[in-house]
Amino acid sequence: MPTFIAIVLSFSFALIYSSILYWMDRHEKEPKKFLFGAFFWGAIVATFVAMIVNSIFGLGVFMLTEEQEIADFLTSTLSAPLVEESIKGLAILIIFLFARSEFDNLTDGILYAGIVALGFAATENVLYLSSEFSLTGWEGLFSLFFIRVILGGWNHAVYTAFTGIGFAVSRMSKKSGIKLLAPLMGFGVAIFTHFLHNLLASMIEDQDGLRRMFTLDWFGWIFILLLLIISSLNERKWIRTQLNEEVLSGLLTAQQAEVACSPRKRNRAFLRAPSGTKKATRRFYTACVEMAFKKQQRARLGEESQHNSFIIDTYRNEIKNFQQKGIIK
Repeated sequence: MPTFIAIVLSFSFALIYSSILYWMDRHEKEPKKFLFGAFFWGAIVATFVAMIVNSIFGLGVFMLTEEQEIADFLTSTLSAPLVEESIKGLAILIIFLFARSEFDNLTDGILYAGIVALGFAATENVLYLSSEFSLTGWEGLFSLFFIRVILGGWNHAVYTAFTGIGFAVSRMSKKSGIKLLAPLMGFGVAIFTHFLHNLLASMIEDQDGLRRMFTLDWFGWIFILLLLIISSLNERKWIRTQLNEEVLSGLLTAQQAEVACSPRKRNRAFLRAPSGTKKATRRFYTACVEMAFKKQQRARLGEESQHNSFIIDTYRNEIKNFQQKGIIK
């Protein structure tokens, strides 16, 4: 029963937090199959590989020092940040390499990183809560739930977000030096922020120490939130700029372009569309946004191996087909 409660509490909030991240990807939604895969990697692969490697590291330190406190401290501050951020970062690297066409900007980097990390945190919290119940019962379980899932529920997402940011900067740059260094720098910051949190956690002696640790954590949350807001505003500018060209060419009306720039207006257009055209309305505006993103990508990076112009023309033909059929008003 305690393990079941721990699973329900940990995964329910991880999914709520993941939904918030998904909602904040306001303009071009990432494929759900990649997001589910990222969450699965964090919850299953990353958690259990990290648990094994950290346990081996801790055992090795204990055998050398014969001091359990030293083994626990070094595992928490050295092994855990490096091992956990490496395995979580590997999922981002896989997406970056094999789904580059879906990895467009800063928002995508933070989203994929956050989803991987929330999956990791969900399983890790189950293990911690179950262990705490065996020591202190229900009171200890719910107290730890409040600390780890409510107060610190975004921590892993913040650490790993820096790795995602590094890959996003690499993706958006044409300079080979930045392409190579940005992911390494992002990964380094992820390890450092994880290390800093674990170091402060190991030094907590009273409520003031706990307050200082979470104050620092929350600054990290606010920083990532601000980056997401700035990225979303930039995306809206890209869409408006790129679709204005389509208005001038006659592909879109000014009203259609304006609707495409706003998630709220796109949802309103979907809700107001006649029942037989709702699916077509959603697809029409999705194609407009995806075309705008691809045009921005071409403007920044050129054709690339994805043949951006061909993809843009495909979207244009799809939009033109909707217009000719008179489905979208």
